[in-house]
Amino acid sequence: MSFKYCQRCVLPDTRPGIVIDDEGICTGCRGHEDKESKIDWEARAKAFDAVVADAKERATGYDCIVPVSGGKDSWYQIIKAQEYGLKVLGVTWRTPARTEIGQRNLDRMIDKLGIDHIDFSISPDVERRFMKAAYEQVGVTGLPMHMALFAIPIRLAVQMRVPLILWGENPQLEYGGNDVERLSDRLDADWLAVHGCLQSTDAESWVGIEGLTEGDLAAYRFPKDPDFDVRSVFLGAFFKWNSFENTKIAAARGFGYSDTDIKTGSWSFADIDCHFISLHHFIKWYKFGITRDFDTLSVQIRYGITTREAALAQIKERGLRIPEDDIRRFCAFQGESPDWFWEVAERFRNKDIWKQDGNDWTIPGFVIEDWRW
Repeated sequence: MSFKYCQRCVLPDTRPGIVIDDEGICTGCRGHEDKESKIDWEARAKAFDAVVADAKERATGYDCIVPVSGGKDSWYQIIKAQEYGLKVLGVTWRTPARTEIGQRNLDRMIDKLGIDHIDFSISPDVERRFMKAAYEQVGVTGLPMHMALFAIPIRLAVQMRVPLILWGENPQLEYGGNDVERLSDRLDADWLAVHGCLQSTDAESWVGIEGLTEGDLAAYRFPKDPDFDVRSVFLGAFFKWNSFENTKIAAARGFGYSDTDIKTGSWSFADIDCHFISLHHFIKWYKFGITRDFDTLSVQIRYGITTREAALAQIKERGLRIPEDDIRRFCAFQGESPDWFWEVAERFRNKDIWKQDGNDWTIPGFVIEDWRW
């Protein structure tokens, strides 16, 4: 496996979606170039007018569903939808590990923005068994989360005849994807199969594992041959996405966060809604040789907020921050010991990039030479 780092940001080509070209620049940085020079945002905004007009023409109740967590981006999505006069239904997959600040922000969103809202809970026992199966089988604690948060709004849109779903950023534009993916506005079945963090599986793939039945997995199932056409789009394909600006807009309306409480990565305003999201990012260390800092600091480099040199110094200073509290919470939820968590994590260590040096595992050619292994 090749192991190269982008010369502009700090991402390696082990990260899914990242390809580094002959000039040493990654697809994530090329996507940012597209945002600044290749995409005609005025034309995209006009195209969104047509999306809104179509939704209003076909709606019989709600104009659109906005999948929300209570985070800064979902606040922005609702605010933007309301600016266009869309009647919004907020839909949330209720994580079994919602944080206090996540609940406060969700409550404030409903109150301050004045939306109707569905907080969709799945049986905690089903969540537990599905998360255990996903972690042990494919090393992704967040697979059930992603399957639920995509499937639930889509199923409800079909069932309730809501013609439009407004998702947030296009990850392939923000974090790395090819030319076609970066410029797409559709979140459809093809996108989900490749980019939905579902490991090319669907609900049916998990029947029988950990005793899961078809009935248990009903909430995770995407509609097949729907009898109503729902347009499902990235809002970030029509308006230039900027998480920092989104946070300012959301905070002005009531979104709250603490600059002193960073759960994972380098942003205090992100990944704060669920105690388990840190584990989804942490396992990337074993699989791809990156921490969440690599992603967030690379975005900051592209925005001109920091430099590559400063980002590398920050990563070195922070080191590998293990989310020990969240690991304990997850193991308690599973009824397992922390030893179980680490044993499973070790099974997914990518031996193409990790090499054992005595008792230590190291990554030859790692971007920081004197990393504390």
